[in-house]
Amino acid sequence: MAENTRIEWADHSFNAWIGCTKVSAGCDNCYAERERATRILDVRWGAGQPRHRTAVSTWEIPKRWNAAHATFFATHGRRQRVFCSSLSDVFDNEVPPAWRADLLRLIAQTPDLDWLILTKRIGNARAMLNEAVLEMSSGARTWDAGAWPNLWLGATIVNEIEAERDIPKLLETPAAVKFLSMEPLLGPVDISDFLTPGWPRCETGFVQAARYEHGYCATCAGHVTDPIHQSGMHDVIDWVIAGGESGAGARPMHTHWARSLRDQCANAAVPFLFKQWGEWLPADQADTIQRDAASAAASLSVSGELRLDRDAEIFQKDDAYVLRVGKKVAGRLLDGRVHDGFPVHKERCHRRAVEATARA
Repeated sequence: MAENTRIEWADHSFNAWIGCTKVSAGCDNCYAERERATRILDVRWGAGQPRHRTAVSTWEIPKRWNAAHATFFATHGRRQRVFCSSLSDVFDNEVPPAWRADLLRLIAQTPDLDWLILTKRIGNARAMLNEAVLEMSSGARTWDAGAWPNLWLGATIVNEIEAERDIPKLLETPAAVKFLSMEPLLGPVDISDFLTPGWPRCETGFVQAARYEHGYCATCAGHVTDPIHQSGMHDVIDWVIAGGESGAGARPMHTHWARSLRDQCANAAVPFLFKQWGEWLPADQADTIQRDAASAAASLSVSGELRLDRDAEIFQKDDAYVLRVGKKVAGRLLDGRVHDGFPVHKERCHRRAVEATARA
């Protein structure tokens, strides 16, 4: 279950285990549950069902990718990105804690790979990362003591409710890069409060009482009210991925939702990647060939109400007229452009720090 991937934002995908439980509206049409590997191995989805750990040989493959770092970097000018896990959730409650510790060991042993861990259970992430690092280091360190520069942490957000509930949890969890996967996007979402451009940060703070009494920092001479001393100012989202749903039962995405996220990111100078329209394509984004390929049509309100009746009396102001054309035909152009934003790694991978953790 490790392979090169066609996912636009990763080079490889890796699954340490298979199986999950649906916990979000975004899970309703879960592609992983329908995957061939899931069916062949007879993995059952749901709470209380055992997860299937992948073969030892699968766990060796990332080490080969890591060994190929120099060649890949010489060709592409960047590090390899690994999506973990596409057929499961690293922070699933059903997963034995020892498996997570084994996964963290593998990540530590492959410091030249950037591991992108995406979860629908971001509320579990911090505690489970601390637990795993404690186990693999025999109690010598925790995740909170220093996030690894080759582990990027992402949360799946599909609507406003999840954004308000889960993005703060992501921001509270240490990670080198914090990102959102807003796919399938099921409604309008305002994430602007979480996209404040990064501020300089004073690491030491008020260490001399005399200076503190006068309201100034002994380290940077900045005032107590300066943004560099506000703990939340550096905890922002580094990257946003957005996309529509594909496959059986796919729900359409409104043009406004995608544009809004694009514009929010642009205003905050946060990289934005538009992955796909999915099964449905708004008519205002379609060319003649795409319109001719439509097998169905509907109207979609800005709030997310889908109406299959195309009667003009039903169509409301700001509705999107959406066409079912299939993922491949729909493509990934938003207003005629490909949006392929990626974050610049804030801290280049410190091999020695990661390897020291692996040896601990």
